[in-house]
Amino acid sequence: VDAACSQRTACAMAMVAFDRARQLGGANVHSLRGIAATASLATKRAKKGGHRLHIAWQSSARTVVQSCEWVKDRRSRAEEEQLCAELILHTVATACGITAPPLALLEDVTVQLREKTAPHDWTELVLGARDTVLHNGQNGVSPKLLFPGAFHPLHEGHRSMAAFAEERLGLPVCYEISIANVDKPPLDFLELDDRLQQFKDKPVLLTRAPVFAGKAALVAGATFRVGADTMSRNGQQRYYASALEQVAAINTLAEHGCRFLVFGRKSDQQFLTLEQLALPDALAAICDQVSESDFRADMSSTQLRVPHNDR
Repeated sequence: VDAACSQRTACAMAMVAFDRARQLGGANVHSLRGIAATASLATKRAKKGGHRLHIAWQSSARTVVQSCEWVKDRRSRAEEEQLCAELILHTVATACGITAPPLALLEDVTVQLREKTAPHDWTELVLGARDTVLHNGQNGVSPKLLFPGAFHPLHEGHRSMAAFAEERLGLPVCYEISIANVDKPPLDFLELDDRLQQFKDKPVLLTRAPVFAGKAALVAGATFRVGADTMSRNGQQRYYASALEQVAAINTLAEHGCRFLVFGRKSDQQFLTLEQLALPDALAAICDQVSESDFRADMSSTQLRVPHNDR
């Protein structure tokens, strides 16, 4: 679980602000800035962590985050709030291209800056000018075995499943990360870069398709490697706006010649498999199961994430 006061949280909020500014419209999208700050300041009770501030700003081409920390118990709450206000105003000016006087920070304040200027195709993907970006792959070749996921982080269980799927189907795996998510803000450029660094020379398809019907339109004829928990959600009507939308989504998958290779997944203290799922017949017809005896890996990205990660 990411801490409320962290670089990652500040960047995610800045991306939400930038996305909201785009929705409001009426301005050149390249002139928009989303700015956010999250802080942990002095209180009446004792605090374990340091006193700090994370300020992030997002544009169509850059993600920038500045992290500041200072010695605890040296300032009052009001003094820390004043320090934060000065830092935030200075960041707003910088994000807008305004030359501001340098801050006269005291020697106990440490500042760390991280930034990522996006390649042009990442900007186009975020702005919706293109649907996909292929990282470490051969352009013009549509993947036939796709492994969708957040990969936060990528772990040995993912790699083992990819290797098993490749051997089972005789096809090379291409991982897929959607920068859009139905429940979360779009990935900022620092977050996207961090996740891609995990794959080294492995191909990764970046998309704007958070649901499988959208992915199918991009990679017709592909097989998706999924867990039984994900497959269960695909089969439940409550994840769709209506029964008609669910039928339309399943039909889209079938019409594009897509299939699912379903791995068992530990869920709520039980090992869930494809045969235990109550799927609509049309969806079950395009699914193939990997049995527990053939493959089982209970590793989870959620379990591996360090609580209160400061990035």
